[in-house]
Amino acid sequence: MEEKFDSNPGDVIEDVVRELCRDSIYHSSDINHFAEMPSIDKLNEVMYTLRGVLFPGYYGDSTFTSKTLHHRIGASIDRVYHLLSEQILRGFCFECINTDKDMKECQEKAEETALGLIKKLPYISKMLSTDVQAAYRGDPAAKSTGETIFCYPSIRALVNYRVAHELYKLEVPLIPRILTEMAHSETGIDIHPGADIGEYFFMDHGTGIVIGETCIIGRNVRVYQGVTLGAKSFPLDKDGNPVKGIPRHPIVEDDVIIYSGATIVGRVRIGKGSVIGGNVWITKDVPPGSRIVQYRTRVQQFMFGEGI
Repeated sequence: MEEKFDSNPGDVIEDVVRELCRDSIYHSSDINHFAEMPSIDKLNEVMYTLRGVLFPGYYGDSTFTSKTLHHRIGASIDRVYHLLSEQILRGFCFECINTDKDMKECQEKAEETALGLIKKLPYISKMLSTDVQAAYRGDPAAKSTGETIFCYPSIRALVNYRVAHELYKLEVPLIPRILTEMAHSETGIDIHPGADIGEYFFMDHGTGIVIGETCIIGRNVRVYQGVTLGAKSFPLDKDGNPVKGIPRHPIVEDDVIIYSGATIVGRVRIGKGSVIGGNVWITKDVPPGSRIVQYRTRVQQFMFGEGI
């Protein structure tokens, strides 16, 4: 039997709105949620433009010559600077609870921070070029470095991560996480912007990889799909709330390979040159040069017609 309402629909809606506004999480939070939020569309434009700067010819307008490349990249970076300054300002406003704060000061800080990211673009480009080489060398199916740039989810996710990581180090709120979550949605690869990842990093296939906030990954590391580099537990403070900001994710040293489905949790160290087999669970340090595999299954043959 359908429930019947004696009240007028307008009155019901008004009562619900009043209750939502009274009990809203906004009123119990320290964050000013009524500030203008960063724009996902604008941040997508920032990343698309940056991909064209970092990989000219593969993204954006490819109709340029060696003579016009300088102008094209300059115009793109100028566009990024203005877009990013606005979005960083919105990020500051999102986290700010002081409504009396001088907006001019915040604007100047946002512009200075955006310029700080611009200064890091040559370094980001260098790191990404090593990631491209790692993808090409690490996958026999790759026919060219251009194929890895244009097609591989590993490179797509790492572009967002390496930009987000520099913004994270510049202490930009919210936006670094938005950028890595954008890549997560596109690729299935979840990298926290706080993770510290060295050069020549390759995520083969990539789907389902999780890399936590305080994870440290060395040089020339290869990781396959479904790998988790996560936290084992969360220490609690005196009030029973998780303590934030402490190292709680793995350290992976140089030249390590981690195969699909492996789970490594806690502040453990995977020693240089180790190989971690698929679907293993690791909660303790692994010495350099180790080979960690599952217990080998036994293959038993049966004669035709015999039961199992």
